[in-house]
Amino acid sequence: MNRDTLQKILIGLFVTACIFIGIQVFDVETILDNSPKTEVVATSSSSRMTYGRFLEYLELGWVKQVDLYDNNRNAIVLASSPELGNRPQAIRVEIPVGASQLIQKLKDYNIDFDAHPLPRKNLLITIASNLILPLAFIAGLIFFFQNSENFSQNSGMSPMNLGKSPARYDQRPETGISFDDIAGIDEAKAEFEEIVSFLREPERYTLVGAKIPKGVLLVGPPGTGKTLLAKAIANEANVPFYNVAGSEFVEMFIGIGAARIRDLFKKASENTPCIVFIDEIDAVGRERGAGIGGGNDEREQTLNQLLTEMDGFKENKGVIVVGATNRVDILDSALLRPGRFDRQITVGLPDRLGRLGILKVHARNKPLAEDVSLVQIANRTPGFSGADLANLLNEAAILATRYKKNTITKNEVNEAVDRIIGGIAGSAMEDTKNKKLIAYHEVGHAIVGSLLQNHDDVEKVTLIPRGSAKGLTWFAPEEDQMLISRAQLLARITTTLGGRVAERVIFGETEVTTGASNDLQQVTNIARQMVTRYGMSNLGPIALETNNNEQIFKGEMSNRIDAEVCRIINHCEQLATRIVQDNRVIIDLIVERLLDAETLNGDEFRELVKQYTIPPTKK
Repeated sequence: MNRDTLQKILIGLFVTACIFIGIQVFDVETILDNSPKTEVVATSSSSRMTYGRFLEYLELGWVKQVDLYDNNRNAIVLASSPELGNRPQAIRVEIPVGASQLIQKLKDYNIDFDAHPLPRKNLLITIASNLILPLAFIAGLIFFFQNSENFSQNSGMSPMNLGKSPARYDQRPETGISFDDIAGIDEAKAEFEEIVSFLREPERYTLVGAKIPKGVLLVGPPGTGKTLLAKAIANEANVPFYNVAGSEFVEMFIGIGAARIRDLFKKASENTPCIVFIDEIDAVGRERGAGIGGGNDEREQTLNQLLTEMDGFKENKGVIVVGATNRVDILDSALLRPGRFDRQITVGLPDRLGRLGILKVHARNKPLAEDVSLVQIANRTPGFSGADLANLLNEAAILATRYKKNTITKNEVNEAVDRIIGGIAGSAMEDTKNKKLIAYHEVGHAIVGSLLQNHDDVEKVTLIPRGSAKGLTWFAPEEDQMLISRAQLLARITTTLGGRVAERVIFGETEVTTGASNDLQQVTNIARQMVTRYGMSNLGPIALETNNNEQIFKGEMSNRIDAEVCRIINHCEQLATRIVQDNRVIIDLIVERLLDAETLNGDEFRELVKQYTIPPTKK
């Protein structure tokens, strides 16, 4: 019997049961409607009356005759009263349970009454009504669980499959991603290529006593390519692949997560060699003892089971676990030890050459104009991840389509970079006092940053609003900065304060606006880290805060920290003030140009600065 036929039978049983339920419910109504008492007066129609009202009619002598049905649960009362126009009418009354004295009352009032038994049902109908309802209920349950089974194959939410592994299984996965599609993370790619080589040619490694790693943990910021590497190894290794997210193990029911872990590794051990990829493993691998439920916490029980399966008494040979997370600092130490995750591969942000390689990969299927230089884009995008660079070229392609162009030009690329860094461009401001004030604010940043020896060069100054900012000044470093010196941090604080200083010098103390609120937060954060983490203050080379911003020393030391932060910021503000005052002429000139053009690129800005600026004196 196929599935469609079974479903038709189950639906038929259910419909038949509904019909019999309707017959049972409608049975009494039919008997009452067909009662001969309803034909006593042709012009009257049967109405209803409450039992209490019926007793009042009985006491007043308005009741003429009573016919009882359904084991004295319902009655047809023939009554005549002024309310009824002194004409006899048949009225239906529902008699409540426990009204056992009704018969005696009818006798006391000399009321003519009669009891009518229910008509005998056919034996076949009786048997059917007693059997079909349970059968229909059982059939409904079977139908529900069979459909739940199909649903669980896609979502894993069947009540019968709560303890089953939610991992997606591919015997020979074809993700469409190969190692040739990965750039900018060559070290991590080399590690995975070695694992693929081990799976394809294990005899080369076993010859010298090498064992395949049990686990590989990918660590790095979001968007750097951790999941992309997993797709590549799934495609290249040519072995069974299990893909699951860490959050899919933990449920509200106790023991479900541990059962899913057991089921996952049981299936994996039956298909060795294979790869199990757990994305966002921090959802289940968080350090134990930090949960609300302590040792009985469901997440911790799931982690305990994962630890046992990866390296417990029972060894799983040939199962490689690949985990990915951007929160390695919160993972349990037992999960990170060798024997479980033998390798921790850091997938960091790409350097300039890495960005260039990533751009080449994502530019393969995009028609770029001759004026587009991937080298310049790589130089202009420090701190961009692989996902950011892919999004940049995609945004540029969308803009080219919007402008009805067949190729992507430099203008679209520059607009895409500005869009990602600063947000969506808004409408240009009208020529008002606010626009002039914003122009001086942005030029203040640019002038101070240009004249400081340890600051990056100006990339662009614009009055076009982007996001929540009314104007923006971009700086582009000449090279990727892995380490930052004290002089560079002081230069950043001074440049950030340059906008507010320009407002105060040009318009006066009373005209300083709230536009520098974000700048003040940035400089305070940088200065505080210089004091509490980097040891770049008069307090000496000591760490006064942890990575979670928890103070190690409190009390009087807190006051000394605040005083040192203020001293650094005040020093930088004085330097910024001196630069703005010494270069007031060029500031006014650049502001006039900026108000006309609304945007100045780095080359135009630097050409103006070279002619009139006075470099700051060192103190």
